[in-house]
Amino acid sequence: MDLNRIIKLLEEDDKDVSEEKQLKYIKKLTHCYQNGFPLRDLAQIFKILSLCAEKIEKQPCFVEPASEIIKLCGLPFLKKKVSDEITYTEDTANSFALLGELMKIPSSKLRIQICKCIVDFYHAEPLKKHISGYQQVSSSFKIKMVEVGGLAKAMVQSALLLENQLVEKLWVLKVLQHLSTSGVNCTLMVKAQAASRICAHLNDPDPSGQLLFRSSEVLWNLLEKSSKEEIIQQLSNLECLLTLKEVFKNLVMRGHSHYERQLRNDILVITTIIAQNPGAPMIECGFTRDLILFATFNEVKSQNPLVKSLKLFNCYEDFELKKLLFNIIVILCKDLTTVQLLIDGKVILALLTYVKKPERLKIIEWSAAQYEELQLHAIATLSSVAPLLIEEYMSCHGNARILAFLEWCGHEDSYFIHGNSFHGTGGRGNKFAQMRYTLRLLRAMVYLEDETVNKDLCERGVIHQLIEIFKTMMSRPAEKEEAIALEIQSDTLLILSGLCENYIQRKEMFGTEGVDIVLHVMKTDPKNLQRGLGYNVLLFSTLDSIWCCILGCYSSEDYFLEKEGIFLLLDILALNQKKFCNLILGIMVEFCDNPKTSAHVNAWRGKKDLTAASLLIKLWRKEEKELGVKRDKNGKIVDTKRPLFTSFQEEQKIVPLPANCPSIAVMDVAENIRAKIYAVLDKLDFENLPGLSAEDFVTLCIIHRYLDFKIGEIWTEVSEEIKLEKLRLVTVDEKSLHSIIAATENIGKMVASLQSEMIENQALQDVQNEQRVYAKIQATHKQRDQAHKSWENFLARTSNAKTLKKAKRLQEKAIESSRYSKRPQNAIFHQTVIKGLNTTVTSGQVVTVESTPTRLLGGPLADTDIALKKLPIRGGALQKVKVKPLDGLKKTVPI
Repeated sequence: MDLNRIIKLLEEDDKDVSEEKQLKYIKKLTHCYQNGFPLRDLAQIFKILSLCAEKIEKQPCFVEPASEIIKLCGLPFLKKKVSDEITYTEDTANSFALLGELMKIPSSKLRIQICKCIVDFYHAEPLKKHISGYQQVSSSFKIKMVEVGGLAKAMVQSALLLENQLVEKLWVLKVLQHLSTSGVNCTLMVKAQAASRICAHLNDPDPSGQLLFRSSEVLWNLLEKSSKEEIIQQLSNLECLLTLKEVFKNLVMRGHSHYERQLRNDILVITTIIAQNPGAPMIECGFTRDLILFATFNEVKSQNPLVKSLKLFNCYEDFELKKLLFNIIVILCKDLTTVQLLIDGKVILALLTYVKKPERLKIIEWSAAQYEELQLHAIATLSSVAPLLIEEYMSCHGNARILAFLEWCGHEDSYFIHGNSFHGTGGRGNKFAQMRYTLRLLRAMVYLEDETVNKDLCERGVIHQLIEIFKTMMSRPAEKEEAIALEIQSDTLLILSGLCENYIQRKEMFGTEGVDIVLHVMKTDPKNLQRGLGYNVLLFSTLDSIWCCILGCYSSEDYFLEKEGIFLLLDILALNQKKFCNLILGIMVEFCDNPKTSAHVNAWRGKKDLTAASLLIKLWRKEEKELGVKRDKNGKIVDTKRPLFTSFQEEQKIVPLPANCPSIAVMDVAENIRAKIYAVLDKLDFENLPGLSAEDFVTLCIIHRYLDFKIGEIWTEVSEEIKLEKLRLVTVDEKSLHSIIAATENIGKMVASLQSEMIENQALQDVQNEQRVYAKIQATHKQRDQAHKSWENFLARTSNAKTLKKAKRLQEKAIESSRYSKRPQNAIFHQTVIKGLNTTVTSGQVVTVESTPTRLLGGPLADTDIALKKLPIRGGALQKVKVKPLDGLKKTVPI
């Protein structure tokens, strides 16, 4: 069709062209494009639609053709080329924007048709009739163009015009329901204040029930796909909360169908999200009071007409409602203004009704699995609420109920939970879940440091009970729930620490049994610390319990030392894990006040015979390397004016501070472990420290003077601050300040000089040691050379007759030279050389033949009488033979 002709026809004055002619051409248009609009014609078609819309106010007959054109827009668009979707993107987006503008026309039929058209975008169907030369545009193209054209914002704005027209309003909500599935559309809707506008009309009259359903669905999509914070801010006003309150109350009291109960729970979840905003007027609109009433009406009897005839059934939706009400109490109690409402609603009493052993004979409205989940949820809720309501907690005998329930959790009986919920994770087939959440509750109460609560717990024997629980967990074999078991043990130790800190009598109650469980944890395999199951947390809790439950009680300290507790502490320190070092060194400082500790510290040996003093000095060097302290390659002081300065202190400029604010130098003491290492070594007297190398001694010189250097550092800061503040000291003070700074620098120089002397002595000692080693090596080589020459001479004598004769002559000459030159009178001469003997070695009466085999000697029993009694086997042992001496042979002794 010639679309330009139709446009021109509609633009002409009504007097020149008859209305019937215009309608006729539009009817031909709709007939021509009954299978869908091509993208290339879309701009002209929407121009025609716009002209029709302008005439509707004066000529209502144009509503019908405009509706027909819009109806055809719901059909799939057509493209002639693949590139048409890109080419006509802008035209399509502008066309869809026009649909939103047409919603302003006060025509119910037109508005409903526009809504139907947009809904059809999301339910694209294939072409009913194939048109030659054209293809259907992809189904996602229209949805994308809706986002680009900003149709969602226009539809939200149009909802304001439909407050009293229920049918059109429901259609608009249906459109928004589809549009809100896109994150881009949700962002546009939020900018148009969609959340507050929709929420404010939730309670409008609607016999069909669609208004509430579709509105809640849109709100859900907005919360999920756009800025949650902005949505909460839009809904946190009195009008929206009052509407939500009325809707929720109506659904709770009058909603009986499955659908209504689901909708009720959805509204409560939306309310829970809004309640996270501290600025939401939940109390002002009375919603908080009603929610507390609904949460506790089952456990605490009330005469309030809202709940007088209310009853929850054993169905999934009511069960979810109960859990959601517990959950919203946790959120509401974060606002301290809610405390009085919680007291009035007897929330503590209601929640404590779940802290008890399940009663099998009692008929309850929940199944066993549901009651178990509610029980765990109630205990978890108590952990947040009970610390705010201490008086109510004590008046309801909270401690007694908790300890009785905890005792039941530790018993071995036939009751085991199903573990089929979030709170019941890891509790299947045991009572770990109940014990876990009960200990969390107990920990929350103990760490309030309220003496009334803690004293009551101790009087009820909680310390002994917790130790027994820990022993029970220790005795259990490793199971799948290892992480939960470790959490239970950690919480147990933290509770004991909170109870015993600053109370000697309670530390004595902790006693040797408590020390034993602490030592048991410290003996854990260090490899477990890398497994990520909670061993790190357990070890931190253990170290905290040493600090709070053992230190300060002499009997416990002595028992800890007797059981080699210091050795275990140093073993953990030797693991070189920074997260534990600070706490362990703090414990070591306190333990060193006990005179028996130093002997244990000095006696400890680690891997490669590492001593405690050497370990501490190595930690010092590592800490200074991380802090960027300037040291040379030998660990010697580089800057004698500021020997302890870290890289952070150098980067940080000195700023004048009030007297009550710690300076950078003072903060440095608390932010690293150097001060604690100094304190430990100071209590070991810095003398007779075993196992130190020369490098350790060089570092020890700095540690020994740590306090002097730190004092000088602080005085230097004082001097700099005085200069920055442009103050002038009196002469005496100025001289004193200079003297202090100069004295610190002199100490630095003295330490540096001492370090240099140590390094030189060590270098000299190394050279001497090296020379000794070389001398030893040289002597070894010389001895080998002499042995080699001796062997060569021996071979020469045995293989060469001339050499042998020469050696013989030299031997005889040596013998003659050793005799007296003048023979004494009456002296008897004895021959020392056997004639005819061809050897060149000194001969004696005994000759040892080393190469004689054992079979010829007869073995070790050959010379005994026992050998003679044995039967000869393969020759047997040699027999003794008596040899008669030859007559005339005299025994002579050589001179």
